[in-house]
Amino acid sequence: MDFSVKPNGNSPSPSTSTTPHLYKSPTVTASDRDPMHSWWESVSKQRSRILSLSSLLSSSTPISSLADSDRPALSLLSSRPAYSSISSSLRDPSSGSGSDPLCQWLYETYLTSDQPLRLVVLSFLPLLAGTYLSRIHSSDSASLPSLSGFEAVLLAIHAAEVKSRAGKAVLVHVPDLSQPSLYHAPRNNGSSRHVAEASVGVLSPQLEPQVAVKSTKRAGIVGVGMQCYFKEISQMPAWSKLEFCGFAAAWAGQDCDCKGKIDGDGGKVLALTNGFVDSLNGSSEIEAEIEEEEEEVVSSNGGGVRIPLPWEILQPTLRILGHCLLSPLNSEDVKDAASNAVRSLYARASHDLNPQAILATRSLVNLDASARSAAKAASAESVVVDGSSSNVNTPSKSKKPEILLSSK
Repeated sequence: MDFSVKPNGNSPSPSTSTTPHLYKSPTVTASDRDPMHSWWESVSKQRSRILSLSSLLSSSTPISSLADSDRPALSLLSSRPAYSSISSSLRDPSSGSGSDPLCQWLYETYLTSDQPLRLVVLSFLPLLAGTYLSRIHSSDSASLPSLSGFEAVLLAIHAAEVKSRAGKAVLVHVPDLSQPSLYHAPRNNGSSRHVAEASVGVLSPQLEPQVAVKSTKRAGIVGVGMQCYFKEISQMPAWSKLEFCGFAAAWAGQDCDCKGKIDGDGGKVLALTNGFVDSLNGSSEIEAEIEEEEEEVVSSNGGGVRIPLPWEILQPTLRILGHCLLSPLNSEDVKDAASNAVRSLYARASHDLNPQAILATRSLVNLDASARSAAKAASAESVVVDGSSSNVNTPSKSKKPEILLSSK
């Protein structure tokens, strides 16, 4: 592979290469102390990367004009035509190889350490990771070309996260619910150590530098990339979130009838209409429409397939889907796609008899159903209020004066 950062000596290809330059101690220069100089240097770097990207894409989608804006990287991030052009190139059957120029651009762009440019690369992580995992676990994976280009981008994201976290685990401290309040300490000093250990959860284990995407480390490397995506998900465009939800539903691979009967009785089917949940009597027409929508989602995401879902991949996937479901700033399309993905994953967990996955996915299903019910009730209430409110142009009857009777 002809990536600019290459290992020394007789090392393997960049998909199995180290990135020693990421671990060097940063040096403070005069430009770092001048905010204006740093800003201009960042803008110049962003314009240079956009111009190099424009030379890789077809002339039908010119993106060189985005380099003239005050914030070139953010303009590229919010450009739907640019995303469509890049995603079509990543979906190409010959993409992902070591000589793929687009993978080289993503790899080098993420190594620039420029935060807006890194956001651009992360916006394509759902498509890149989804395509990579689907090809790895497809039935004809042996006949597919090398995917070292995809792996190089994933390794670059993983190495940057290892450096930022110094390899430490991400922990969450859970309050001890056996105590009357958060301010009570255990009376038994002997059990205090056990209580403290039991109240700490591990969101992400310790990280180690990886020089290759081995089959035993693949889930962890991809999961770290999803965690980086989740940390910046509030800045990701809607089409990137839709891409992820579509792949998550395809990864589950559960299109059985039980997925549509989660929210209702055995003879009812869940239908998503206008962002609300309607429990309708099951019929062949409704089921056919649901199946067609699912097929469209799968086909629009480059042929995602059913894959193994270890906790390293499932946990960040559910965190991303939780944001897509419950964030008030997301569009209804994103919420509906996330709802479909969560129900597919719940059906998959139920068939696999995975208690941890069942608990997590069912919690998201319940939260989604309650949020949609509350939104539907609020909408119905607003309609009633608007209908009962009198029109200012409608004349109203004069009110008779009240007569107070008093005894003399």
